[in-house]
Amino acid sequence: MITTLVSTFLFVHGLLHLTVWLPHGTTEQPVNPRYSWVLASAGLPQARDGGAPGRAKSRLGESRAAVALASVTTMLYVIAGAATAAQSSGWTAAAVLAASVGLVLKSLWFNPWLSLGVLLDAAVIAAVATSWPGSLY
Repeated sequence: MITTLVSTFLFVHGLLHLTVWLPHGTTEQPVNPRYSWVLASAGLPQARDGGAPGRAKSRLGESRAAVALASVTTMLYVIAGAATAAQSSGWTAAAVLAASVGLVLKSLWFNPWLSLGVLLDAAVIAAVATSWPGSLY
């Protein structure tokens, strides 16, 4: 039962990364993969890309980087979920890598809407570090 719950959580959390980070057709979305506050603070030139009038957004390359990191995070979480379902010991490494890449992604493109995701990624790392739940080890 625990194995099924953990495996499902890892799958769903991973797949949610793509739904959040892939650019949507609407201009209004809470998370903007085209704007990184860290990269903007570093002085990278901003480009206007047809969003809200007068609102500067980052280059398309930043959007691609965000989507690439989200894709890697999704892939690693799906691998961790599959390894958990197969009761393989490799799920821990995949889960920690997925959570770490997810934290990097959410740090570079932080938005308050991502706070729950940050907590979930940190919880995955903490759970693996403390060997919780014990039935998976």
